[in-house]
Amino acid sequence: MTENVWGYRETSGRLAGADLTGYKVEAKDGSIGKVDKHSDEVGSAYIVVDTGPWIFGKEVLLPAGTIERIDAQEEKIYVGRTKDEIKAAPEFDKETHLGNEDYHRQVGGYYDGPHRL
Repeated sequence: MTENVWGYRETSGRLAGADLTGYKVEAKDGSIGKVDKHSDEVGSAYIVVDTGPWIFGKEVLLPAGTIERIDAQEEKIYVGRTKDEIKAAPEFDKETHLGNEDYHRQVGGYYDGPHRL
């Protein structure tokens, strides 16, 4: 592992304290939704994406390390994963998974796994 999957990359363009809520999220192969919630917590930074009709209104949790670039002017976040990779991630439920260490490890392992950038 060369980077912490739960931390923003230095090259992402992340401005500390900026509100990412409502930003559009783009996978490598197309749009996946909008940011519903985000956290800048050190060692546990993430975005929660409301996928809308893409995967039947579900939400997905993306560790900050999956973010390649943030375009504040266009309010878009570009992630270094395909739609299929995101869709295959461990299922997310905001009510039970936020703050759950086991789930955190499971998601971190998935995004830091063999298909990692």
